[in-house]
Amino acid sequence: MNKKVLANLEKCYSIAPLHYKNADHILVAAEKTDRCILFDINGKEEETVWEGPGGVMTMVQVPGTDGQFLATHKFYSPNDSKEAKIIIATPKDGEWEIRTLTDLPFVHRFDIIESEGKHYLIACCLKSGHEYKDDWSSPGKVYVALLPDDLSSFDDKHQLKLEVIKDNMLKNHGYYRVVRDGKMSSIVCCDGGVFRFYPPTSANPEWTIETLLETPASDATLIDFDGDGKDELLVLSPFHGDTVLIYREKDGKYELDYEYPEKIEFLHAIWSGEIQGKPVVMIGHRKGNRDLLKFCWENGQYHAELIDHDCGPANAYGFHKDGKDYVISTNREINEIAMYEFD
Repeated sequence: MNKKVLANLEKCYSIAPLHYKNADHILVAAEKTDRCILFDINGKEEETVWEGPGGVMTMVQVPGTDGQFLATHKFYSPNDSKEAKIIIATPKDGEWEIRTLTDLPFVHRFDIIESEGKHYLIACCLKSGHEYKDDWSSPGKVYVALLPDDLSSFDDKHQLKLEVIKDNMLKNHGYYRVVRDGKMSSIVCCDGGVFRFYPPTSANPEWTIETLLETPASDATLIDFDGDGKDELLVLSPFHGDTVLIYREKDGKYELDYEYPEKIEFLHAIWSGEIQGKPVVMIGHRKGNRDLLKFCWENGQYHAELIDHDCGPANAYGFHKDGKDYVISTNREINEIAMYEFD
């Protein structure tokens, strides 16, 4: 494994792939007031998308566009996010036009989910209100909207209208997109557990919500570690917690199968996919040892491998290129954007 530092960015946080000018790129943006950087797929810095305001928790490309994407702005922390919104970033004549899609206080994670040719915005708010430091008295919600193909009409004065499909979600932090058999769904985590959201279909025109677990969770992902055709559910617990749990599906329910023996403080980064032909989950934590770890299945058991130490990853994203696997990590606690290459 080789590590390359791509750039230094204060409180670097959000990562997203972007297809732009017929090539694959990577976006990285800051949690606090700093810029958003566009890299080529080899990790070379290409341009600054914006200088501020920062507060970027999530970025997602608008499907079918040449480089247009949505992003959160002004979510600076759980204590400073009343002015958070989702914006539209559109490349125009060498510049990036930034317009408001919707003002959405405390919006933390969101995604664009496709179902039967239609696109839906699903947005998860960490909380709904805030009066004092560490105020959790107003639980978060999940909002949805049908997303039009053309977003050019939206701005500060003409915003996309959203509807609430689930509320009373205390510490509504975790989101992960699941794609199975070409169909998309969403894993959402909060203090009340782990939930899976299915978008509307012609057979079922409403959103469907399935409770996977009632364990307090910060983040989770589904992946078939052992190749038996059934996904395991890896959970970071509780909110910004210290425990990695893996659940195995039995008779339609998830039962605890493994607990990582060490407590790892302030778990945050999570990405699942294949590295070197094996299903893996990358995990990062932001306090204590501040490690980047790789979880996989080896010799009939779960195995954790240290990838990097004392880096404090906030988020991670993996991809495959030219026969090699790569993981990009925003090592927030040392202001470092790093690329890890696996032969």
